Amino acid sequence: MNTNRELNYRLFIQIEEEFKRTEIKSEFSRYDDIKRGNVEKVRANFEEIRQHYYEGKGRLSEQLLRNNQYHFAIGTGIIARVCIDGGMKHNIAYTLSDIYIRKCDLCSKPEEVIELTGAMMLDFAERMREIRKSDSVSLHVRRTVDYIYRNLNENLTLQMAAAHENLNPSYLSKLFAKEMKMPIKAYILNAKITTAQNILTFSDFPISEIAASLGFSSQSAFSTAFHRLTGMTPFRYRNRYSEEHALHSLTAE
Repeated sequence: MNTNRELNYRLFIQIEEEFKRTEIKSEFSRYDDIKRGNVEKVRANFEEIRQHYYEGKGRLSEQLLRNNQYHFAIGTGIIARVCIDGGMKHNIAYTLSDIYIRKCDLCSKPEEVIELTGAMMLDFAERMREIRKSDSVSLHVRRTVDYIYRNLNENLTLQMAAAHENLNPSYLSKLFAKEMKMPIKAYILNAKITTAQNILTFSDFPISEIAASLGFSSQSAFSTAFHRLTGMTPFRYRNRYSEEHALHSLTAE
């Protein structure tokens, strides 16, 4: 299917209407707040979302209710995967996602979808907070993980993380590897690539922009790292999983 003509038309309309999408860093920092179980920050984020819900969002349907439902399903899917990466059992995360998407399907007004968005975000955040409370990971490592996810746009190093915690790099390296079961360098790369997978599946951001937003020196460096961890190029991954997601959304209707 050749969509170039429609794509160019939509891009032209966006310029004419001075439409600007939500910045990728801002969007995914909110998901990270949920992942970290920062309930108060998630609650504050939703108050802002409620007031500016339609700003920076693409139009997925001419019907406002359906448009909101589509955005809800996409956001819930991302949040479920982000929480799995943060330690939530995948069966719990996916089932919770299914529950909320079904609740969304029953909404009869656009405003109901917006309010359900807040309830869903807080539910996931509260569950993640409980997971983190029961975690045996030390405070230094938990804060280092938070630091990593807050700064995925940087070219992060062990030295930067150690300086943030005022620790000797060698000590933090050993502590992190012991508690997280992998070296900090591998964890940073995994966090970046996992985030990239979500962005590729659920957004149309250019691959070059994704690479830059995740702190890679070039699109080529990003593609090489992505292929090494996933076995696919970012372009092939997007084509495969964005199509699967679209097909799943259609069959779920």
